[in-house]
Amino acid sequence: MLVTILLPLCVFFLFFNFMCRRPKNFPPGPTIVPVLGNILSLRLENPLQDFERLRKAYGNVYSLYLGSRPAIILNGLQAMKEALVTKASDFAGRPQDLYVNDTTDRKGVIMADYGPSWKEHRRFALMTLRNFGLGKQSMEERILGETEFIMNTLEKYIGSTLSPQLMFHNASSNIICQVLFGKRFDYNDEFIKVIVQCFTENSKLANGPWAMLYDSFPMIRCLPLPFMKSFENVKKCQNLTKYVLAEHKRTRVPGEPRDFLDCYLDEMDKRSGDDGCLFSEPQLSMYALDLHFAGTDTTSNTLLTAFLYLMTHPDVQEHCQREIDEVLKGKDQVCFDDRNNMPYVQAVIHEVQRIANTVPLSVFHCTTKNTELMGYSIPKGTMIIPNLTSVLHEEGQWKSPHKFNPENFLNDQGDFVKPEAFMPFSAGPRMCLGEGLARMELFLITVTLLRKFKFIWPEDAGEPDFTPVYGVTLTPKPYRMKIQLRAMH
Repeated sequence: MLVTILLPLCVFFLFFNFMCRRPKNFPPGPTIVPVLGNILSLRLENPLQDFERLRKAYGNVYSLYLGSRPAIILNGLQAMKEALVTKASDFAGRPQDLYVNDTTDRKGVIMADYGPSWKEHRRFALMTLRNFGLGKQSMEERILGETEFIMNTLEKYIGSTLSPQLMFHNASSNIICQVLFGKRFDYNDEFIKVIVQCFTENSKLANGPWAMLYDSFPMIRCLPLPFMKSFENVKKCQNLTKYVLAEHKRTRVPGEPRDFLDCYLDEMDKRSGDDGCLFSEPQLSMYALDLHFAGTDTTSNTLLTAFLYLMTHPDVQEHCQREIDEVLKGKDQVCFDDRNNMPYVQAVIHEVQRIANTVPLSVFHCTTKNTELMGYSIPKGTMIIPNLTSVLHEEGQWKSPHKFNPENFLNDQGDFVKPEAFMPFSAGPRMCLGEGLARMELFLITVTLLRKFKFIWPEDAGEPDFTPVYGVTLTPKPYRMKIQLRAMH
């Protein structure tokens, strides 16, 4: 009886150990435990400190097994550049059997694998976003128009405090909504409320313990566990998007696009006779949600980080305001080109992005062929996790790698400089599509608000806690801000 139990177990463990041995010349890492891999080496609710601990033990390129699946963690500027820039096409794939792929039905652009469909959709998105003087409003006017709504909210709280989380989230969502759907939504509109809620929940789930377990142990995927919530949320969002898409099809004038959806529908018309057409309505529905999520969460969390640090570093806030007053003297409003005359404000915004570290593990990559990295052999199909935290806080790359200091982006003459290790949007062909839009939003919103208001850490709020909440994006812990009106200069 004992033999009949032990023999299959021995065969299983021998098979597992054979399957999970590190291949020859593979990056080193901790001992692999049967079935679990290296899951026990990570705190699933937030593995960032574990990644740093393992980097110190095994170097800038090391491997972990998530269940039976190997993954390589990239750390430091040198490894990141070699993989994502120098050997970009070798490392430009996306793993296709992860939680995020399954929830998005393998459509959209962010999680799409490296290939013709991804290339065409990325090219289309970059071209469309670049040409976005679409319609009568330029991108700048859209952002400044939405900033008016932020200011109206803030004016109601002059002399008192408010929690800015939802305000910044709604504003970021509305800016990308105008790009995608050609309209903004009232902050109480059901569309925006549902989408923001779903995005927030999915962001927390996707880099949390349940997603890690889903990715590591395929046998649990059909069980009614908390990760199922993401599938429901995506369906809810798709239904909302389908309604907007139907409305667009009813009211559009072909060849006269009002927004991103119209541009995509025009592109579908152009390709209608093409048998292998890669553009379709189901693809568009997920594509729009992809861009909406990417354009909402990252920007709103960076703005929240900005005002947390501006309140708790009043000298930095005042220095920004002096520069803003000087440059904008006599002007009604800021324009994006004004950034060239505001080196200190630029330095502060970039330092906020560095310290916010909004997408700490980027989006996972995958090798498209057998390749090499830093002397190691990496087989095709290996999952790659770029640890952007390691670059944004790397010793030797920054004057103050571990604390908030705008001097990280200023030279000895006080000019703005951008170090090579600044890559919050990742790097290479898969870097964030919305970088240009995000940079414009952060500058225009921050400058407009600092010109009119003074932001103060409330006296009764206790000590500020700068520790972020972990998820696909890092989010500052909820806080309140006290608002005062400044005398206009």
